[in-house]
Amino acid sequence: MNVDKIRKDFPMFKNYQTKDKKPIVYLDNAATTFKPYSVIEAMDEYYLCGTANAHRGDYDLAYSVDLKYEAARETVKDFINAKRKEEICFTSGTSMSINIIAYGLAELLNEGDEIILSEAEHASNVLPWFSVAKRRGCKIVYAPLDKKRGIVTLENLASVITNKTKVVSLAQVTNVLGGLNDSKALAKLTHSYNAYFVLDGAQSVPHIKVDVADIDCDFLAFSAHKMCGPTGVGVLYGKYELLDKIPPLLSGGGMNTRFETCGNILLQKPPLKFEAGTQNIAGVYGLAAAIKYIESIGMDKINEYESFLHKRLIDGLSKLDNIIIYNPNSTTGIVTFNIKDVFAQDAATFLSSKGIAVRSGQHCAKILMDYLKTSATVRASTYFYNTVSDIDALIKECENGGDFLDAYFA
Repeated sequence: MNVDKIRKDFPMFKNYQTKDKKPIVYLDNAATTFKPYSVIEAMDEYYLCGTANAHRGDYDLAYSVDLKYEAARETVKDFINAKRKEEICFTSGTSMSINIIAYGLAELLNEGDEIILSEAEHASNVLPWFSVAKRRGCKIVYAPLDKKRGIVTLENLASVITNKTKVVSLAQVTNVLGGLNDSKALAKLTHSYNAYFVLDGAQSVPHIKVDVADIDCDFLAFSAHKMCGPTGVGVLYGKYELLDKIPPLLSGGGMNTRFETCGNILLQKPPLKFEAGTQNIAGVYGLAAAIKYIESIGMDKINEYESFLHKRLIDGLSKLDNIIIYNPNSTTGIVTFNIKDVFAQDAATFLSSKGIAVRSGQHCAKILMDYLKTSATVRASTYFYNTVSDIDALIKECENGGDFLDAYFA
């Protein structure tokens, strides 16, 4: 993979420089990613050359927007291998997608039903289910995490799933421990109990090939901005018969075919019934462009290169006596650690003074801190545009991380 050539596609590396006038060492890709020119241009095209609302107008310009908007849906469908494009709903992101799923499935749940999560889940895959459990009288159950890899194994799920289980909702890759679950096996076990399997793909879809037909998940949620796309747009995939069955979270223009003074409402068929109001049309264009961009590189190549960077970072940090690594056996580009005797946010501030961007804190996975036995961590996360020198720079500065106070006097 020609990383130097790839980086030229991303204006951030040229336009943003550190105080030392150097390109930033950006290792916060699990939070959001940089955007290539092709994505920016796709969005600009909508605003500069083709602005109209989708599914509203009866004129040529509006029709051209309809075609591009639906072509983007087809692009997403092919990317995750859905059976039909009507199984692809555009949302504002993973959080919105899971809220729609939770709200919809709540109507199929009863008091005493169980919802299985794990302690490693992001807030987006915890709080909506808390709300459902409170509203419907359901019970939240946590599948234990494998102590070595920090994932939910088949055995872990089997230890807690019962005939009362109605929903299992798990991240395919968790955003702190970075473990890759065997989602296909987990889905099969879930379905053997006649429960629904929901997959949070926010940290997996940008990095590995995700095939919803092969996994047989009932729902999948992911965001564009974590895969070189724009913020404010995401995807909800659902099996069509389930999308047709559950109610929409939002109501408004575009999601109905008719409503009457007496209160009768006739909803659109999926996916439009989940797309109330004017959508982020430019964002949808950008999402399609992002998918085409990463596909041009190749998902297998992206995964292989990130695995190489991940191993280099783990190996390098493991040699430092002052580093605690919380997920040494993870298999994705997320490495979570602390510098001994240094608060995580102080460590991140120190690294920032050296031109290195990492995440610190609880990473929206607040339950996990009890599992890790720490109040906060530092997270470095790679993507295919990161270089070996990025990794080596982080390792070098972590070696001196105990001198974080020097950052204030540099």
